[in-house]
Amino acid sequence: MSSLDKTKYKIERRYIDKRQNVRPGTRLTSGTPGFFVAHDTGNPGATADNHFNYFQNLKDRTASAQVFIDDKTILEIIPTGTGSDPAEKAWHVLYNVTTDNDRFGDDANDIALGVELCYGGEINFTEAYKRFMWYLAYCCDKWTINPMTYIPSHKQLDPARKRDCDQGLASGGKTLKDLIYDVQEEMKGSPAKPIEQGFEQLPEYIALSLINDYVRSAWKAEQIEGDKVGMTHFHNLANNLRSAAAITEDGKKLNGPIKLHKSNAQEIIFRWLSPAWFKAKLAEDQASMKHYNNLANYLRKAAGMPTA
Repeated sequence: MSSLDKTKYKIERRYIDKRQNVRPGTRLTSGTPGFFVAHDTGNPGATADNHFNYFQNLKDRTASAQVFIDDKTILEIIPTGTGSDPAEKAWHVLYNVTTDNDRFGDDANDIALGVELCYGGEINFTEAYKRFMWYLAYCCDKWTINPMTYIPSHKQLDPARKRDCDQGLASGGKTLKDLIYDVQEEMKGSPAKPIEQGFEQLPEYIALSLINDYVRSAWKAEQIEGDKVGMTHFHNLANNLRSAAAITEDGKKLNGPIKLHKSNAQEIIFRWLSPAWFKAKLAEDQASMKHYNNLANYLRKAAGMPTA
């Protein structure tokens, strides 16, 4: 059972009119959100209501986000899927940037929610931050998403956005790292529903062994080649292994494991473990064959796959 207080704050749903430049009215390609982009409005002092009015009347450019949060209101101006209406697209990350595709496999506008922190002026930062953090925790809990790897900032996806959402968080002495750990703490007791999802936690020593023996060297090879896409891939792979073992990148304990992606398990098995197993077989090394088979089965169990 989740210990997240789902009634802690009210989520208000007041939708802007459908228009192609702000609310095209099309569903997320992924159906439900795949990740959440942390934004700030870049408009100090402007409230959630101010932004509703702005986007309701916007005609001369294409832009929007699904959610605006200030010190009094969590306001969804485009459906997110938290209520009865299915999640719809918004225009919150430029399509011509590729970081979202590299990290998450698709464009943020098509599979993610844009969540905006209102800050500055007369907005009480502490109260706005509490609601911002809680809303992200609520969404991660609802869709069983790991906040440690699936809450990027707008700046991370589009480096030209040099301060979004850093500037909003910094106005109250917070960082993106603080936000992510605060979201994780808010979710305490509600990580990944392992029983109903049908998977087993990856032992921590297995996760760390796989990272140290295989993933880290692959990351270093991509670093030498200057391949940032490859570096990001192996960085995410390592974090997914850690999450499957219920630990964070800096060794802190999560409240439970996150199911390993089948594609991650298959990649590690086919890239490293299968070749090692066949090499051991040629050498008639039964102990090593058993070792690599056991490693593969740990991964399969963590991904909810049948063992071999």
